[in-house]
Amino acid sequence: QVQLVESGGGLVQAGGSLRLSCAASQRTYSVRYMGWFRQAPGKEREFVASIARTGDTGYYADSVKGRFTISKDNAKNTMYLQMNSLKPEDTAVYYCATSQRGILSSVRFERTYDNWGQGTQVTVSS
Repeated sequence: QVQLVESGGGLVQAGGSLRLSCAASQRTYSVRYMGWFRQAPGKEREFVASIARTGDTGYYADSVKGRFTISKDNAKNTMYLQMNSLKPEDTAVYYCATSQRGILSSVRFERTYDNWGQGTQVTVSS
């Protein structure tokens, strides 16, 4: 199975920025959608953003819309999440994931994704 490896997490002050990366171990032509999810302590994992492998339109959770931007570089087998204007409530472990069978209406759901990275911690201090 293709391995997904996240990087770029860390500690940042509120209002700051971070850029997360998700590198796939090989090219994945069978992937339809790629996404970012996050899980805060004591909470369920939630959708953050998604993008189609063959498109450039991002889909976002309301909580991050206007602050986060999802993008990808298919040539590098890498997906990114640019996070600006970070808030303490953005603190979580961020996971990237890919889906081979997803459709647009399902990209916000965890069950749509069949391959996951190990996660990277993002901590936003107030």
